[in-house]
Amino acid sequence: MPDYRRRIEAEYEAIQNTLSSLPDRPLSMLTALEIAGVGALPHNFYNGIETLLKQVFQSKALPIPQGESWHRDLLLVAVERGILSNRLLDDLKPYLAFRHFFGHGYALNLSPERMEPLVREAESVFSRFKGEIESAMC
Repeated sequence: MPDYRRRIEAEYEAIQNTLSSLPDRPLSMLTALEIAGVGALPHNFYNGIETLLKQVFQSKALPIPQGESWHRDLLLVAVERGILSNRLLDDLKPYLAFRHFFGHGYALNLSPERMEPLVREAESVFSRFKGEIESAMC
């Protein structure tokens, strides 16, 4: 098994562990401190998505975008190269925005209402992402 494949499998496992920690009750029932903790999970999920995309880029000898907008550009180039679909791009954009907000904002200012769709849809988004990555690796 090539080294990049092992790294991809390890990242899949780390993301799955993160997703299994997502709460199964409405976020509105959680305290502000619990919401702050839950916020780390979609943030970590999206970081894992970026790590996986970088692994795919490396395996295909594609340059990884650089500069101030590299996070956004990574997704756009993945679509341009046929690694991800436009539909998945649209589904990942809210996670990208949340990653930015979580990293640059205050955790106690997180909105349960705005986070709820991210938490609820993460498993489905990951499943589709994984399918598209696997197709792109063939």
